[in-house]
Amino acid sequence: MDAKALLVFLVIGIVAGFLASLIVGGGGGLIYYMVIGVIGAFVGGFLLNALGVKIGTGNAIVNQIITSAIGAIVVVILARLIT
Repeated sequence: MDAKALLVFLVIGIVAGFLASLIVGGGGGLIYYMVIGVIGAFVGGFLLNALGVKIGTGNAIVNQIITSAIGAIVVVILARLIT
């Protein structure tokens, strides 16, 4: 993974984490959004793949943001249930 791909991945994580915080509430800074979004990318990818759901917006970055946001929402909700 080169530097450009890593930067795009982190920006997608920030956007997804921000969207998740808007939907489920809560807040934080860029680091919080990035961590939640990056974890959400893996969780969302796993969940959607396991369920056989394909997001077909026609844009790979938008698909990844949606997938990451879904995963981030799941992560935030599970974290709130645990604590």
